[in-house]
Amino acid sequence: MKKFVKLVTLVLVIFICCSCSNDSKKKIDLLGIDFEKNGNEASFEKYKTENPLVAMDIEGYGAIVIELYPDMAENTVNNFIYLTKSGFYDNNTFHRLVPGFVLQGGDPDGTGSGGPGYSIKGEFKNNGYSKNTLKHEERIVSMARSQDMDSAGSQFFIMLGKSDYLDGDYAAFGKVIDGYDVIKEIENEEIVSDSETGKLRKNLTIKKALVDTRGKEYKEVEKISS
Repeated sequence: MKKFVKLVTLVLVIFICCSCSNDSKKKIDLLGIDFEKNGNEASFEKYKTENPLVAMDIEGYGAIVIELYPDMAENTVNNFIYLTKSGFYDNNTFHRLVPGFVLQGGDPDGTGSGGPGYSIKGEFKNNGYSKNTLKHEERIVSMARSQDMDSAGSQFFIMLGKSDYLDGDYAAFGKVIDGYDVIKEIENEEIVSDSETGKLRKNLTIKKALVDTRGKEYKEVEKISS
C-alpha cells in the first residue's frame, strides 16, 4: 500500500511539473514569416492584397501583420514604410497598454516621448485632410501624437475596441489582418504599472519588422521638422 501511495505521489509530482513547464512556455507563431532574413524587405505571398504590408515579431508572443492604406493616409503610410525599411522598428518597443482601448508602441526611448527626430502632417479630417475616412475600430492602426496636430512621428497604436471620438482627430492608416490573437494575449496578460497613463510594467520588444511593398515604389516622406 505504501509503495502504491508513493507511486501515485510521484506520478502527480511529475504531472504537475510538466504542466507548469508547458504553461510557462508560450507557443510562438511567426505566421510562416522568416524574420531571420537580412534587411527589412520581404514578400508575404499568402496575403491577397495590393496594399503594402508590415509584419512585426513581438518577443515572447509572436507575429502580427498590418495592412497599410495609402489611399487613406498617403504620407503616413510612406513614413511607416520608410521607418520599417530603415530598421527603425527593430528592437523598438510597445510601452503603453489600456485594455479595451489601445496598445501603443514605436518609441525608441520606450517612454512615450521619443520619436524619429522629425514630425509629419496629421492626415485626418479636423486637420484639413478629408480623404481619410477610416474609423477607430478594433484592429485599426493609427498614429499617436501630442496636442499639436502635426506632431506624429513614429509612435503608433493598435485599437483594442471601438473609440469613435478619435475619428477625425488621429491619422488611422492600417489594420491588423493577421496575428490579432497575439495582441489580445498581450492585452490579457501584460501588467500595467500606471492605470492613468497605461505605462506597462515592462516594455515589450519588437524584435524585427519587415515590409512588403507589393512591388510598388512609395514616395519619400514629407517631413515637417527634423
